[in-house]
Amino acid sequence: MNAMTRRVVIGTATVSMALAMTACGKAGDGEEGSGGDSKTIGLLLPENKTTRYETFDRPIIEGKIKELCSDCEVKYNNAAQDTETQKKQFEALLTEGVKVIILDSVDFKATKSWVQKAKDQGVKVVAYDRLAEGPLDAYVSYDNEKIGRLQGEGLVKSLGDKAKDANVVMINGSPTDPNAPLFKKGAHTVLDKQVGKIVYEQDIPDWSPDEANKKMAAAIDSLGKDGFDGVYSANDGMAGGIITALDKRDVDVPVGGQDAELAGLQRLLSDKQSFTIYKQIKPEAETTAEIAVRLLQGKDFKDLTPTKVDSISGDFKGTPAKLYDAQIVTKDEIAGTIIKDKVYKVSELCTAEFAKACASAGIK
Repeated sequence: MNAMTRRVVIGTATVSMALAMTACGKAGDGEEGSGGDSKTIGLLLPENKTTRYETFDRPIIEGKIKELCSDCEVKYNNAAQDTETQKKQFEALLTEGVKVIILDSVDFKATKSWVQKAKDQGVKVVAYDRLAEGPLDAYVSYDNEKIGRLQGEGLVKSLGDKAKDANVVMINGSPTDPNAPLFKKGAHTVLDKQVGKIVYEQDIPDWSPDEANKKMAAAIDSLGKDGFDGVYSANDGMAGGIITALDKRDVDVPVGGQDAELAGLQRLLSDKQSFTIYKQIKPEAETTAEIAVRLLQGKDFKDLTPTKVDSISGDFKGTPAKLYDAQIVTKDEIAGTIIKDKVYKVSELCTAEFAKACASAGIK
């Protein structure tokens, strides 16, 4: 933005031999090897603990590429949150002669040499969702610092009149994800001014819901059940782990999230979670696909990248970019956003357990 704890185990010894392939055109349209295939686009996603990647990002990107280039092929793989696995996947694409790679990095700091090697071989790289290090050709994501500010604003609103004196726990995202410090920075710009105090703060490796659960339990043990008034969670997956820890100790405080995941939305409906951040994945994914196809075809894409960004390190300047906005969604706003945009069907969201809550929220 959970099938949150599911992990796909990829045998690194076979990664280069067995990249999962999704054809979007005729089979056998190109040979492997240094000669390359001018009709092939590589797609590397970072993990599957967050449900969005396999449920939305991958099928939307693949579908748009097929729409724009019927005889193109997508070579896909997911790194299951392992940097070395993703490196092998990236290198395998270079070996096979892929001309364009869409990269959503596990660890942005690790990609510098990979992307440089691709550039040296004439391979174009588009950073997707997370800004990678290296001489990129384009970057498509969201205004992530603004998303952090929205999260902070959502929590302040949830705290209401108590906000100015509230003690807040912050459970931040993975240190290897370049978006996580931007979310944190944005949230701090709001919370540092509008709540009483940040009394406990932790970054969570791999965005792990289990680890978020443990840190929340540790916070409760340290602060006491009445020692805090609200919790900032960097995403919905971790919010699930946090809320489980709160429920176990019978603590009821506002908790925010991000990604508008199905489980998170259902927690909104049951008043377990206060809000989420809805990021429209379809335009982000489709823009990335269109840029990749144009790069493959040697066409200009300036109209798709109206801004420029610098790398986190500052070593790489002026990468053409498109940054999308997002919005806060509460229970009463699900119908006019998530359902209206057909992210989920009513039948998926409003199962028997949530049918009454859906009705009261105007979801039909």
